Amino acid sequence: MFSLRAMRSLRARLLLSAALIGTIAVLASSLTIRATTLMSDQLQSIVAAEQRIQHYSTLANNIGSVIVVLYEAAQSDLDPQLLDARLAGLVQNTQRYFTLIREDLDRTVAEADDIDEQSRRATRSIGVARMEALFNTSLDRIEEVTRASGDASQRASRIQGQINAFSIGFDPLLNTAITEERRFRDEAVARVATLRQRLTRVALAVGALAVLLVSGFYLVLVRPQLGRLDRLRLASEQIGREEFEIDLPRNMDDEIGRVFAATQEMAEALARRKSDVKHEWGRLNQTIAERTEALRKANDALAKRDEDRRRFFADVSHELRTPLTVILMEAELALKSGAARDGPYGVIRSRAQRLNQRIDDLLRIARSETGMLDLETADFDLGEAAEKAVADMQSVAETAGMVITLDAATAPVCGDRNWVRQVITGMLENAVRHARDGGQVRVEVGQEGDGSLVRVIDNGPGIPPDQLESVLDRFSQAGGAGASKGFGIGLSFARWIIEGQGGRITLTSPVPEERRLDDGTGTLVTVFLPRVSG
Repeated sequence: MFSLRAMRSLRARLLLSAALIGTIAVLASSLTIRATTLMSDQLQSIVAAEQRIQHYSTLANNIGSVIVVLYEAAQSDLDPQLLDARLAGLVQNTQRYFTLIREDLDRTVAEADDIDEQSRRATRSIGVARMEALFNTSLDRIEEVTRASGDASQRASRIQGQINAFSIGFDPLLNTAITEERRFRDEAVARVATLRQRLTRVALAVGALAVLLVSGFYLVLVRPQLGRLDRLRLASEQIGREEFEIDLPRNMDDEIGRVFAATQEMAEALARRKSDVKHEWGRLNQTIAERTEALRKANDALAKRDEDRRRFFADVSHELRTPLTVILMEAELALKSGAARDGPYGVIRSRAQRLNQRIDDLLRIARSETGMLDLETADFDLGEAAEKAVADMQSVAETAGMVITLDAATAPVCGDRNWVRQVITGMLENAVRHARDGGQVRVEVGQEGDGSLVRVIDNGPGIPPDQLESVLDRFSQAGGAGASKGFGIGLSFARWIIEGQGGRITLTSPVPEERRLDDGTGTLVTVFLPRVSG
């Protein structure tokens, strides 16, 4: 039995209600099955009675045919053998129907529920047995008459007498059997009607009880809980809008009541958390404002420092250009006055021009670091730019104990002459710095496809395969024995310049066999630029 505390549980009440409704459903199903069984039995009885009546009708027709044949035999003094031939099929068919009726009646006797019903059904079997015995006896007597010797008219009279005697005895028995089957059928039909009325009343009672239980289940249990769930849904929507001032009852000791209590506690905890977050958010905003102000000041300081650096570059370049201009002018005047061009004045003018070019390179690098890269577009000879770069690096290479060889052909390209020369110079600087142990650097310039290219090949330790892509990134450099401690912006800066002119730069290490300088691994840097347009 459920205790009082268990009945407070919504689960227990739902279980009890479901059990009651399930019991009604099982009862209704049982009644339906029982009614179907009873109805099926009665319908089978009706069908069986109709079949037996049909069998009796067929039996009567067959016996009538036998009487007709016998009557014709009596009138025409038919030969006994011919008579037997004509009666054989009719008699056999009549006997078959006697057997069918008898077996059917035996089944009905076996299916009877009580002794009285079995006795009543067995009485019908006795009537069928009498009809069958009368039929067989009459046939035997008629057969004796037909086979007896004597006057034909006497035999016909005796056969007619036997036929009349059979008809007088058989007709009452057949009528009684058919009447009994009809009564049995009508009783079965009446039982069906009575059963239908009873089942209708029981079905109405069960339906009324089911409606009553379902209505009580909804009104007493489901509807109040749905109202409580609606209240819980409204509270959840209020919490979703961050309105935590809700009021749910906490004195109900069932599943939904416990959800009410947990929801109320959650709302209170969220309210406290919201207050804490609001307080922390205020502190965070204050910290962000302070850090933002500090970053702004630091940014202003960096901007001022960068401006000072650019001004310094401009001032230095101006201060250097002024004496260089005077030196160049004096050297030019001396050369125009007849001084030898391969003498001291020629060397002074060449060194001053190179120094002036270096100042231009420094200024370009300074502008590029501030995002002010301005590339010029003009047609020039890539081989000539490579020659100037080699010339710029010749003294550095000799100091490092290296040899730079140049194999340059005319290679017209379109781009910025000074930046391309500076890129080639940077490539040579990397080769001298990283491949010093190899002692050799080779520069090749030529045309290929729809453009021209320059290759810088060294025989140093090379670049590990897993670093070939990363060395072209800014602030990255190859590892290995030849790694420097610089910032590693040379190749990334070179790629930026070359790609800005529509070209590309690639690295290969080790150097392919056909271009390798000696047994060293080496590195091959290739710069490709588009050919002169038109």
